[in-house]
Amino acid sequence: MKNILVILALICGLTVSAFAQTDPVSIRDQVKRAEELVNTGRRSEALKELQAIANSEVFDPAGFYNLGNSFARLGETEAALTAYRRAVEQRRGNYSRALNNMGVVLLRAGRWDEAYDALIGALQIEKFRYAEASYNLGRVYAARGQSDLAAREWRRAVAVDPGHAAALQALNGARNDERIVVVADAKPRPPVVKAAAVEAPREPKSVSVSSPKTLTLDQTSFDFLQRARSASENGKLTEAVENFRRVLSRQNGYFAPANLELSYALLSLKRYDEALGNLIQVSARDGARYPISYFHLARTYEAKGDLKNAETAFSQAIAYTPANAQFLLDLARVREKQGDFKGALDALERYVTVMQNQGQKPAWSDQRIAELRSKIK
Repeated sequence: MKNILVILALICGLTVSAFAQTDPVSIRDQVKRAEELVNTGRRSEALKELQAIANSEVFDPAGFYNLGNSFARLGETEAALTAYRRAVEQRRGNYSRALNNMGVVLLRAGRWDEAYDALIGALQIEKFRYAEASYNLGRVYAARGQSDLAAREWRRAVAVDPGHAAALQALNGARNDERIVVVADAKPRPPVVKAAAVEAPREPKSVSVSSPKTLTLDQTSFDFLQRARSASENGKLTEAVENFRRVLSRQNGYFAPANLELSYALLSLKRYDEALGNLIQVSARDGARYPISYFHLARTYEAKGDLKNAETAFSQAIAYTPANAQFLLDLARVREKQGDFKGALDALERYVTVMQNQGQKPAWSDQRIAELRSKIK
């Protein structure tokens, strides 16, 4: 078999040595050598070995999956994500384990929305019977403040794998007052005749996160909410929007989880103005519970060219979640766009500090910091 591969290499114009570097067996050997180098404290040599694999053109989805795992263990976030993406692409999108691990790496980096997309992709492939992906999706929901959805995913993980210790522990630690309680059906509340004035986010102030309150829904509204969530998970966004709106029509226009999740669907459909109204409501009324609302509010303002309001919303998201590196990176970007190089440098330095505390200082950060310092001068 090896001789046949060498012949094919020569036909394609490759040298035998070049082909050997892209042989799947060679990739496994290189990954093993890199792990041995790490174990003996030779990290830089290990990274060179792994980067050589990353630059190869071999078709080896499992090899790139393992490469992603090696990069992830070394804290090389972007390199890990690139490797996982290549594994997924080579399997034409059908690689649930790679998508799950990609979601974990993105979650660690605070890139919650990208983590959500990766984990939902993994679950869709496995028809939502993948305990580890459900557990990790629950972690994403918990980070975003969506506690009832987090508990739902952890319950789903346990249903698939009753011995999933992490999901069981997460469920035991979940607060009962964070769930949605279903009560007897009530008549729909009258619609709001005139919407309340919508205000842009104010400058961030000192944050005091209050205890979460119990949310209640009547059975009919809860059923609409579940239909909306199911449609959203399966990519049926227009159907999801319709069902979220049915919930809101029965709740006098506001039920934080529905408003928030409706805004996600609207953003995916590029209906930015509709999404903006819902995000402003959630951030103004329940921003402490759902700091992700400030993040999406900021991204929407930025997409509309309103950089000042984007900066304010990013700052508020950071006030509630100061350890989220992604929010700091976004804040640095919008400040730089406004010519506030000193403010951008401050945000970027804070970002690097957060990443260093996680053992994941990006290779490009020193150059970017030097560029901003040069602009300030």
